[in-house]
Amino acid sequence: MDGAFQFALVTFTSVLFIVDPIAVVPTYLVITQGQDQAQRRVTARRACIAATLLLVIFAAVGRAIFELFGITMPAFRIAGGLILWLVAMDMLHGNRSTQEGLAEISEASVKDDVAVTPLAMPMLAGPGAISTVMVLSGQARTTTQTIVVYGSIVLALLIAWGTLRAAERLVQRMGQTGIRVMTRLMGLMLAAIAVQFVITGVREALGI
Repeated sequence: MDGAFQFALVTFTSVLFIVDPIAVVPTYLVITQGQDQAQRRVTARRACIAATLLLVIFAAVGRAIFELFGITMPAFRIAGGLILWLVAMDMLHGNRSTQEGLAEISEASVKDDVAVTPLAMPMLAGPGAISTVMVLSGQARTTTQTIVVYGSIVLALLIAWGTLRAAERLVQRMGQTGIRVMTRLMGLMLAAIAVQFVITGVREALGI
């Protein structure tokens, strides 16, 4: 039971922290500033649905991709850990340049529909999130663990949807400083998860 609970906890927190919906809020408000409240809610819902489908698909085909390219699970776990580390370092500085660069924000400012790009991809479901769910699904050994991975994706994006719906209130209550503090805290936890990914990958590669 302890092992199952630990797997579920690590899986859910990994997905939630890498999606980091609170950090998406300021940019979300900027790129949807031309929309009314109802339109923003539609955009948030469509973005979260698209991000969920994207992560579920990559989680489902992760093993097939590894086999196709001859990539071992330890190798991808190490690579995924390094990607998470870069994202975590970015978050610790209060930034998200690895997930939402200036190019994406500039492009979004002139687009009529920002739900799929850049909101769903890469802001919610960026390279870090994709590699994370692929690693997690690859290390799932039982049907229950596989269900936990997919359930964590759905739950994390449900939280993201609720966060975006309450974006204006969150900014009013937390302010930019509060959002940056939360981003840094999530970055710290994500850094620890990234290191664990790398340690586990190295141990498996060396047969320790």
